[in-house]
Amino acid sequence: MADPSKFHVRVTAGPSYDPATHQIVHVNTSNPTSITSSAISSSVSVRIQNYRGLPTDSPSTCAYFSDLMHKTDLYSISFSFKLTKDINGADLQFGNDFDKPIKDRLPPGFNAALRCVRWAIDPGLDGDVYAEKPFLYGPLLSSINVFRVGEGDNKGDVAAADDVIHEGADGESGEEIRKNAGVPADGQKRMKHFLDEKHRKAWIFEAGREYSCDFYNPYLDFNG
Repeated sequence: MADPSKFHVRVTAGPSYDPATHQIVHVNTSNPTSITSSAISSSVSVRIQNYRGLPTDSPSTCAYFSDLMHKTDLYSISFSFKLTKDINGADLQFGNDFDKPIKDRLPPGFNAALRCVRWAIDPGLDGDVYAEKPFLYGPLLSSINVFRVGEGDNKGDVAAADDVIHEGADGESGEEIRKNAGVPADGQKRMKHFLDEKHRKAWIFEAGREYSCDFYNPYLDFNG
């Protein structure tokens, strides 16, 4: 296995897989990255504890990891978005994929660890990490740690995703949508609720309404 100390992480983001459409993501800063396309308007923040990647002058940490909810977490990908058209909750996926094999870089016992993740953390996760083009995906509604429903004002770009996001809703309309759909207020219970396909199919991500999410855990160390 390659020595991780010989590699440095560089985070980029864009509306497609084409690197020409990407921009540098400033990790651990209060400068979210905006991404727009014909389908979505979004704002993304990436935080990595003890970051030693590129650019080399990036902060090694940030206030996010001092929050009581995130003291043990090693990274966070938080984002807010508005869609340009409605999408059914069963159709919006969240996860990882790669354009090259990674099986020679996976540590021994990875399959067993993945089974534990599926059992204890995300039963909706599906994929093949040993494929020629590996992938791991799950429904966003049951995979994302924190999910917040915003107002449906349809007024331009999304707000900056540079604060700690909490499970819940904003405004009367956001709270009403969660309540009418029977979505639990607790994040873990909401994830379990949406493991049921009929609950996902009953949910509609509305065009113009802002949604905010945060994905994090204490298991993946980007330095190692």
